[in-house]
Amino acid sequence: MFKRVRPATVISGWRRTKVAGAFVAAAAAMVFAFLPDVRADDVVKVEPLLAYGARIIGDDARTRIVIDFDRAPDFSIHYIANPERVVIDLPVTAFGFPAGDLAARGLFKDIRYGKMDEDSARIVLTAKKPVKMEVAKVQADEGGKGHRLILDAAMTDKDKFAELVKAQSWSDPSSQQTTSAIPAPERPANGDFIIAVDAGHGGIDTGAIGVDTKTQEKDVTLAFAKALADRLNREPGIKAFLTRKDDSFLSLSERVEIARQNHAGLFISMHADTLKQKDIRGATVYTISDRASDKLAADLADRENLSDQIAGKETVAEPPEVADILLDLTRRETQAFSISLAESVLASFKDQVGTINNPHRHAGFRVLQAPDVPSILLELGFLSNREDEKLLLDDAWRGRMADLLTEAVKHYRTAMVANGG
Repeated sequence: MFKRVRPATVISGWRRTKVAGAFVAAAAAMVFAFLPDVRADDVVKVEPLLAYGARIIGDDARTRIVIDFDRAPDFSIHYIANPERVVIDLPVTAFGFPAGDLAARGLFKDIRYGKMDEDSARIVLTAKKPVKMEVAKVQADEGGKGHRLILDAAMTDKDKFAELVKAQSWSDPSSQQTTSAIPAPERPANGDFIIAVDAGHGGIDTGAIGVDTKTQEKDVTLAFAKALADRLNREPGIKAFLTRKDDSFLSLSERVEIARQNHAGLFISMHADTLKQKDIRGATVYTISDRASDKLAADLADRENLSDQIAGKETVAEPPEVADILLDLTRRETQAFSISLAESVLASFKDQVGTINNPHRHAGFRVLQAPDVPSILLELGFLSNREDEKLLLDDAWRGRMADLLTEAVKHYRTAMVANGG
């Protein structure tokens, strides 16, 4: 049930092939020759690195990873525990090699890579056991085609791995967990109803993968989020905004904070998961609860709550008493509103959109924990089901869903105003 990640950066057609570094440099020189007003060194600053080749060899004792770049990459390495992971931070990079070239093996049980934000990318190596990087260097390719990043990992013991984690510094900008992606808040106009539309996953965290088309969940959710925000913004008195507008990674806490700083009155997070049971299909609406309604909801919450871990973020746990207070505030002040929104959504879906059995479920989703913003997580359907996958990729169906969700939001708002909210 674990979501398999594919390369998270989409690159242009001429870069999809394995190109030699010399070819890239020559092509760039030709471009610059026809652009005399553009300084070449200025363009290089914003042009992504191209990772055009990769290979991995080794066993459960030692593993080597080699990645070919069109030019020498700056990089930094960090270690994260629980589970043991090695994080390689890079400048923004286009990953142009086939996914199978960097399939996990040897010391590593999972390898993910992709964009973090407009300026950075990341490779996350999840280890089977404690590891250390004995070699981490960049060297020029012997054929003059570019540069190679060489990573030699060796097994170590838990105590030595803990020392690596403790001794390192996360002070470099690429590895800090910040909220720089939060858009500048805008004070709502008098009477405006503000809605945060959250496209699940993004960047290095691609989410689920379609059973037939291999479509990535992060692309499905972004397309739906844009369609819903556009539709909502055509309604008088409603102002919707996106938590992410492109293929960038946002931590779960950043998503919540974006909604709060922009004074959202609702938070709707869009997802399209996969299940082992490929015959299960239909939409589901989730609200927050400290106890899951069923195993399906619990498993889904566990997977979605791993988003930060997938991206190599170091999760800082709140003290138990703080977590209890936050959850209590959520329950007391917003859970009833969240449930009301969920019921409005399902009422709008009736006879229009297929849903699973017991379509309103609940669990401890971290992305729904804003103490002052009613929130739902909407599973649009399952990418593991062929029929759902077809609908999720259909523009007309996406538009119909946006219409139905807009009606649900309007009904919720009307009821809230009638009750003095």
